[in-house]
Amino acid sequence: MNVKLANQPLEQIQADLTLEFLTAVQLETHPHKNLLTQAGFKAEQEQLCTLHEHRLLICGISDVSHESLRSAMSTAVKAAMNYAYVSIKLSQYGENLFKSLIEGAILGSYQFNSYKSQPKAISLKEVIFSTQNIDKIALNADTLTSILEESIIISNATNFVRNLVNQTPYDMTPQGMAVTADSLSKTNNLDCTILDVNGLESEKMNAMLSVGRASINPPRLIHLSYKPKNPKKVITLVGKGLTYDSGGLSLKAAASMVTMKMDKAGGCAVMGIIKAVSELKLNIEVHAFVGAVENMIGGNAYKPDDVLVAKNGKTIEVRNTDAEGRLVLADVLGYAQEKIKADFIFDYATLTGACMVALGPYTTGVMGHNETLKQEWLSAAEQSGEYCGILAFNRHLKKLIKSDLADVSNVSSKPYGGAITAALFLDNFIDEDMKEKWIHFDIAGSAYTESPWDVNGYGGTGAGVRMTLEWLLKLQQQGHN
Repeated sequence: MNVKLANQPLEQIQADLTLEFLTAVQLETHPHKNLLTQAGFKAEQEQLCTLHEHRLLICGISDVSHESLRSAMSTAVKAAMNYAYVSIKLSQYGENLFKSLIEGAILGSYQFNSYKSQPKAISLKEVIFSTQNIDKIALNADTLTSILEESIIISNATNFVRNLVNQTPYDMTPQGMAVTADSLSKTNNLDCTILDVNGLESEKMNAMLSVGRASINPPRLIHLSYKPKNPKKVITLVGKGLTYDSGGLSLKAAASMVTMKMDKAGGCAVMGIIKAVSELKLNIEVHAFVGAVENMIGGNAYKPDDVLVAKNGKTIEVRNTDAEGRLVLADVLGYAQEKIKADFIFDYATLTGACMVALGPYTTGVMGHNETLKQEWLSAAEQSGEYCGILAFNRHLKKLIKSDLADVSNVSSKPYGGAITAALFLDNFIDEDMKEKWIHFDIAGSAYTESPWDVNGYGGTGAGVRMTLEWLLKLQQQGHN
């Protein structure tokens, strides 16, 4: 969707359809109140009414807020895409709310049709925003242009991640992720290092190698770097990139295997984040590491009862091969910390179904030792339009991953607190000096949806991209002590 800004009053902009948002209170004084009321329109959140004879699309909102407008914009654009109109125009609803409207338009209009033999033709091509506010006051065009440019980059990066997540495991293998990263590095002037099996063996990344051993698609470690001159901070991002997860010998049920192409969403997210960072030209050095692996079955598959030696030398007792993402992350976290001395390290992973049980299907789990840092991320998520919830560590849960055979077990001895025990497992592979600088994001629920909600349609959501860029932009603007 082409989203642009016109430095004109709304009535002077040429477009096929005008979009308005109304609260129930505003409906009472609307010039078309009687017509809207006859149509049953009550201005409820995301309720739509199209007055074609007036070339007017009305969308209800519960209040004039970021969340209401973002979601309503998405709903309205999706509705307009079913019409034959080519362009739609609307006023501003305050400078501070412009970003939410842009995201609603771009993220809401997203479609993934790569596997459709005859995708539906869409007439709507353009959303035009006036620089004039809904109250007829002209807003600063330069400020709005800056907001538009930044929001387009962030929204496009989110859709880039969605495209990667939605590709089938046949098309997006570990090698496919490596090719995508290499292409991104050339397009966005990033440094790119890729380790194949020989490289992983040289780095003694035995846990990651074990997970991918039974697949005909060998694993790849991807390292993308964005290095501005004299950066304010250095940030490391680590993503789980399971291009497909059958569960291994601890085989998933048939129904649970469907949608497992989404198990690479963490790796896709960090690639999308560094893409946006480079396009925003932030003065922050960012390193994105992806462990791209396929977990399959075969005669040479790793097994329950195996003991693996991770890159940092710790030994892991395998009790369940379907708890494979944490094994991959253990090695990638070790590699990332060895190669880069960062100010912060954040990992993103569709790690546990337990996180969905704890927080629901829309919310990312936030875990770590630094309470202040976790609160910062809750704030960044809220401001970006994503949902996050903190899951607290405690010393008793840590005992549940104790192994009598090795240093640590890859699964808990009890079926409770699974998202937290998975994060506590990862804690074994965080260096002591990075404990307070590390956050783990469990995006198992938020990264993929089979039921459209908010700005998300069926498939990948791009979870983690917007909130991370919000946090990085704040870091860029204010510094971080």
